[in-house]
Amino acid sequence: MSTKTTLVIMAAGIGSRFGQGIKQLTSFGPSGEIIMDYSIYDAIEAGFDKVVFVIRRDLEADFKEIIGNRIAKKVEVDYAFQEMDDLPEGFTVPEGRKKPWGTGQAILACHGVVKEPFAVINADDYYGKEAFTIVHDYLVKAEAHKDPEKPMDICMAGFVLSNTLSEHGGVTRGICTVDENGILQGIAETGNIVKTPEGAAVKNDDGSLTNVDPAAIASMNFWGFPAEMLDDLKERFAAFLGTLEGEKLCKGEFLLPSIVDDMLKEGKATVTICPSNDRWFGVTYAEDTPVVKEAFKNLIEKGVYQPDLWA
Repeated sequence: MSTKTTLVIMAAGIGSRFGQGIKQLTSFGPSGEIIMDYSIYDAIEAGFDKVVFVIRRDLEADFKEIIGNRIAKKVEVDYAFQEMDDLPEGFTVPEGRKKPWGTGQAILACHGVVKEPFAVINADDYYGKEAFTIVHDYLVKAEAHKDPEKPMDICMAGFVLSNTLSEHGGVTRGICTVDENGILQGIAETGNIVKTPEGAAVKNDDGSLTNVDPAAIASMNFWGFPAEMLDDLKERFAAFLGTLEGEKLCKGEFLLPSIVDDMLKEGKATVTICPSNDRWFGVTYAEDTPVVKEAFKNLIEKGVYQPDLWA
């Protein structure tokens, strides 16, 4: 029997990024395709059997109208809901808290919905075909050789940092330390990385630049996890909430790169990097929109996608 795999798409933050509702989600393809269309198309082609959208409950009707109902004709679809007040027993939303608890909570929302190996991506990032194929195949192989006595077997699509930068300002990336066998040793969440004539640098608060290796492996929140990760997240989320005090009660975030980094330090997981040479693109800034449209136009002209993606 073949191993079932699920693609989890983190889309709960879409409403806040694009204004009221999600009506303003930009079409990037010639037939009205949004970035998620291309990611889902690539995932199905790679062998994923199911798509789970993590969204806010108040966006459900709009979301289904924009993309969900259309995708449900192509692949099995389900929904998980990330809400600020979805907390473990004994915890309440702190006064002044304005938004949910980050990417770790987004994935935890899938507990009970996802019961098979799964990949995780951001809704508004384009990753290219290669990563979906490599991560899917890794998940299937890892499931077949699972050993409960060993640390959790995780994989991560690793992108060349210079392929993930915006022309229009700084971005946050997880800069990875990787050993000679392609095993992740640690992740440093690094903010305000900008493109420079030399390659890449962190732009500091005083305007100075600290160079970063443009060939470094960057995490783009494209992970591959066994189903057991959801039980682990449940325990970790409660522990995380218990450590918060002061300003962190309002602003603290339970983030996947930090969670995985903790698991590595505890010896609870090993993470294999699945390297991809594809160029990332996404809309970090409004000025990125024409660049992304042009990128999809070029991919269609090269025959990577057909003009009407789902025809």
